[in-house]
Amino acid sequence: MYLTNHFSTAEQADILAFIESNSFATICGMGSDGFPVATHVPVMIDMRENRLFLQAHIMRKQAHTIAFEQNEKVLAIFNGPHAYVSAQHYEPQNTASTWNYSAVHATGIIRFLGDAELYSMLKNLTAKYEQDPASPSQMKHMSDDYIQSNMKAIVAFEIEVTQLQHVFKWSQNKPTHIQDKIVESLANGSIENQIAANEMKIRLNKQ
Repeated sequence: MYLTNHFSTAEQADILAFIESNSFATICGMGSDGFPVATHVPVMIDMRENRLFLQAHIMRKQAHTIAFEQNEKVLAIFNGPHAYVSAQHYEPQNTASTWNYSAVHATGIIRFLGDAELYSMLKNLTAKYEQDPASPSQMKHMSDDYIQSNMKAIVAFEIEVTQLQHVFKWSQNKPTHIQDKIVESLANGSIENQIAANEMKIRLNKQ
Protein backbone atom coordinates (compact mmCIF):
# COMPACT_ATOMS: atom_id res chain seq x y z
CA MET A 1 0.00 0.00 0.00
CA TYR A 2 1.35 3.40 -1.04
CA LEU A 3 1.05 5.62 2.03
CA THR A 4 1.28 9.42 1.96
CA ASN A 5 0.23 12.14 4.38
CA HIS A 6 -2.32 13.45 1.88
CA PHE A 7 -4.31 10.23 1.82
CA SER A 8 -3.65 8.43 5.14
CA THR A 9 -4.76 10.79 7.88
CA ALA A 10 -8.17 9.38 8.87
CA GLU A 11 -9.00 8.71 12.52
CA GLN A 12 -9.47 5.13 13.69
CA ALA A 13 -13.23 5.65 14.09
CA ASP A 14 -13.46 6.61 10.41
CA ILE A 15 -11.38 3.58 9.40
CA LEU A 16 -13.59 1.23 11.43
CA ALA A 17 -16.71 2.80 9.92
CA PHE A 18 -15.24 2.15 6.48
CA ILE A 19 -14.65 -1.52 7.35
CA GLU A 20 -18.23 -1.81 8.60
CA SER A 21 -19.53 -0.35 5.34
CA ASN A 22 -17.26 -2.48 3.16
CA SER A 23 -17.18 -5.65 5.22
CA PHE A 24 -16.73 -8.18 2.40
CA ALA A 25 -13.01 -8.67 2.90
CA THR A 26 -10.23 -10.41 1.01
CA ILE A 27 -8.21 -12.49 3.48
CA CYS A 28 -4.69 -13.28 2.25
CA GLY A 29 -2.11 -15.72 3.58
CA MET A 30 0.84 -17.84 2.51
CA GLY A 31 0.75 -21.55 1.74
CA SER A 32 3.46 -24.02 2.71
CA ASP A 33 4.58 -24.02 -0.93
CA GLY A 34 5.42 -20.33 -0.69
CA PHE A 35 2.57 -19.22 -2.93
CA PRO A 36 -0.06 -16.74 -1.69
CA VAL A 37 -3.66 -17.78 -1.06
CA ALA A 38 -6.78 -15.65 -0.65
CA THR A 39 -10.45 -16.00 0.14
CA HIS A 40 -13.40 -13.60 0.27
CA VAL A 41 -15.72 -13.43 3.27
CA PRO A 42 -17.96 -11.00 5.16
CA VAL A 43 -16.43 -10.06 8.49
CA MET A 44 -17.61 -8.50 11.72
CA ILE A 45 -15.68 -6.17 14.01
CA ASP A 46 -15.18 -6.96 17.68
CA MET A 47 -13.38 -4.53 20.01
CA ARG A 48 -12.09 -6.08 23.25
CA GLU A 49 -9.88 -4.25 25.74
CA ASN A 50 -9.01 -1.70 23.07
CA ARG A 51 -7.89 -4.47 20.68
CA LEU A 52 -9.45 -4.94 17.25
CA PHE A 53 -10.61 -8.38 16.10
CA LEU A 54 -12.10 -9.38 12.75
CA GLN A 55 -14.45 -12.36 12.89
CA ALA A 56 -15.71 -14.61 10.09
CA HIS A 57 -15.97 -18.22 8.94
CA ILE A 58 -14.69 -20.24 5.99
CA MET A 59 -15.07 -23.69 4.49
CA ARG A 60 -12.97 -26.46 5.97
CA LYS A 61 -10.31 -28.36 4.02
CA GLN A 62 -9.72 -25.60 1.47
CA ALA A 63 -6.32 -24.38 0.29
CA HIS A 64 -6.73 -21.11 2.19
CA THR A 65 -7.90 -22.88 5.36
CA ILE A 66 -4.89 -25.17 5.33
CA ALA A 67 -2.57 -22.21 4.68
CA PHE A 68 -4.05 -20.23 7.58
CA GLU A 69 -3.58 -23.24 9.85
CA GLN A 70 0.09 -23.48 8.87
CA ASN A 71 0.86 -19.76 8.95
CA GLU A 72 -1.08 -17.56 11.36
CA LYS A 73 0.07 -14.28 9.78
CA VAL A 74 -2.64 -12.91 7.46
CA LEU A 75 -3.77 -9.74 5.71
CA ALA A 76 -7.38 -8.59 5.39
CA ILE A 77 -8.10 -6.12 2.58
CA PHE A 78 -11.20 -3.93 2.48
CA ASN A 79 -12.02 -2.11 -0.76
CA GLY A 80 -14.40 0.77 -1.30
CA PRO A 81 -15.42 2.96 -4.25
CA HIS A 82 -12.77 3.72 -6.87
CA ALA A 83 -12.50 5.50 -10.20
CA TYR A 84 -10.07 6.53 -12.93
CA VAL A 85 -9.22 10.24 -12.85
CA SER A 86 -8.02 11.75 -16.12
CA ALA A 87 -5.27 14.37 -16.05
CA GLN A 88 -7.35 16.42 -18.48
CA HIS A 89 -8.88 17.94 -15.34
CA TYR A 90 -5.46 19.10 -14.11
CA GLU A 91 -3.42 22.21 -14.79
CA PRO A 92 -1.27 21.57 -16.78
CA GLN A 93 -3.12 18.78 -18.57
CA ASN A 94 -0.14 16.94 -20.03
CA THR A 95 0.66 15.14 -16.77
CA ALA A 96 0.00 11.66 -15.43
CA SER A 97 -3.55 10.52 -14.78
CA THR A 98 -4.38 8.59 -11.60
CA TRP A 99 -6.91 6.43 -9.78
CA ASN A 100 -8.91 7.56 -6.76
CA TYR A 101 -9.92 4.90 -4.25
CA SER A 102 -10.49 3.90 -0.63
CA ALA A 103 -8.85 0.82 0.87
CA VAL A 104 -7.89 -0.52 4.29
CA HIS A 105 -5.26 -3.17 5.03
CA ALA A 106 -5.52 -5.00 8.36
CA THR A 107 -2.52 -7.20 9.18
CA GLY A 108 -2.85 -9.64 12.04
CA ILE A 109 -2.79 -13.07 13.62
CA ILE A 110 -5.54 -15.58 12.79
CA ARG A 111 -6.95 -18.00 15.35
CA PHE A 112 -9.52 -20.70 14.70
CA LEU A 113 -12.49 -21.01 17.06
CA GLY A 114 -14.73 -23.81 18.32
CA ASP A 115 -18.31 -24.78 17.52
CA ALA A 116 -19.83 -22.63 20.27
CA GLU A 117 -18.15 -19.52 18.88
CA LEU A 118 -19.13 -20.56 15.36
CA TYR A 119 -22.80 -20.88 16.29
CA SER A 120 -22.78 -17.46 18.00
CA MET A 121 -20.98 -15.92 15.04
CA LEU A 122 -23.46 -17.34 12.53
CA LYS A 123 -26.32 -15.97 14.59
CA ASN A 124 -24.77 -12.50 14.78
CA LEU A 125 -23.71 -12.48 11.12
CA THR A 126 -27.18 -13.51 9.94
CA ALA A 127 -28.81 -10.88 12.13
CA LYS A 128 -26.48 -8.20 10.74
CA TYR A 129 -27.23 -8.88 7.07
CA GLU A 130 -30.70 -10.45 7.26
CA GLN A 131 -32.14 -7.40 8.97
CA ASP A 132 -35.81 -8.38 8.73
CA PRO A 133 -36.47 -10.16 12.06
CA ALA A 134 -39.40 -12.02 10.48
CA SER A 135 -37.33 -13.37 7.59
CA PRO A 136 -37.38 -17.18 7.27
CA SER A 137 -33.62 -16.93 6.71
CA GLN A 138 -33.08 -15.90 10.33
CA MET A 139 -31.44 -18.72 12.27
CA LYS A 140 -34.30 -18.82 14.76
CA HIS A 141 -36.51 -20.11 11.94
CA MET A 142 -34.11 -22.91 10.96
CA SER A 143 -34.08 -26.39 12.45
CA ASP A 144 -31.18 -27.25 14.73
CA ASP A 145 -30.42 -30.33 12.63
CA TYR A 146 -30.03 -28.16 9.53
CA ILE A 147 -27.76 -25.70 11.35
CA GLN A 148 -25.59 -28.41 12.90
CA SER A 149 -25.27 -30.20 9.56
CA ASN A 150 -24.02 -27.07 7.82
CA MET A 151 -21.69 -26.18 10.68
CA LYS A 152 -19.71 -29.36 10.03
CA ALA A 153 -18.47 -27.91 6.76
CA ILE A 154 -17.24 -24.57 8.11
CA VAL A 155 -14.97 -23.20 10.81
CA ALA A 156 -15.01 -19.86 12.61
CA PHE A 157 -11.95 -17.68 13.06
CA GLU A 158 -10.89 -14.31 14.32
CA ILE A 159 -7.97 -12.12 13.39
CA GLU A 160 -6.35 -9.96 16.04
CA VAL A 161 -5.28 -6.89 14.09
CA THR A 162 -1.70 -5.85 14.78
CA GLN A 163 -1.43 -3.16 12.12
CA LEU A 164 -4.11 -1.07 10.44
CA GLN A 165 -3.27 0.99 7.34
CA HIS A 166 -5.50 2.95 5.02
CA VAL A 167 -5.54 5.02 1.87
CA PHE A 168 -8.51 7.29 1.23
CA LYS A 169 -7.25 8.94 -1.97
CA TRP A 170 -9.72 11.48 -3.32
CA SER A 171 -7.62 14.29 -4.82
CA GLN A 172 -6.98 15.94 -1.45
CA ASN A 173 -3.69 17.22 -2.90
CA LYS A 174 -5.44 19.17 -5.67
CA PRO A 175 -6.85 22.73 -5.60
CA THR A 176 -10.55 23.08 -4.87
CA HIS A 177 -11.51 24.04 -8.42
CA ILE A 178 -9.73 20.94 -9.77
CA GLN A 179 -11.52 18.76 -7.23
CA ASP A 180 -14.84 20.23 -8.37
CA LYS A 181 -14.04 19.38 -12.01
CA ILE A 182 -13.26 15.78 -11.06
CA VAL A 183 -16.46 15.42 -9.01
CA GLU A 184 -18.54 16.80 -11.88
CA SER A 185 -16.92 14.46 -14.39
CA LEU A 186 -17.41 11.38 -12.21
CA ALA A 187 -21.00 12.35 -11.39
CA ASN A 188 -21.83 12.28 -15.11
CA GLY A 189 -20.23 8.89 -15.68
CA SER A 190 -21.12 5.26 -15.00
CA ILE A 191 -22.87 4.03 -11.87
CA GLU A 192 -19.47 3.12 -10.43
CA ASN A 193 -18.17 6.63 -11.18
CA GLN A 194 -21.25 8.20 -9.62
CA ILE A 195 -20.64 6.22 -6.45
CA ALA A 196 -17.04 7.39 -6.52
CA ALA A 197 -18.18 11.01 -6.98
CA ASN A 198 -20.35 10.71 -3.89
CA GLU A 199 -17.46 9.23 -1.93
CA MET A 200 -15.24 12.06 -3.07
CA LYS A 201 -17.80 14.61 -1.89
CA ILE A 202 -17.92 12.94 1.52
CA ARG A 203 -14.14 12.75 1.86
CA LEU A 204 -13.68 16.38 0.79
CA ASN A 205 -16.68 17.69 2.76
CA LYS A 206 -18.38 18.92 -0.40
CA GLN A 207 -21.92 17.78 0.42
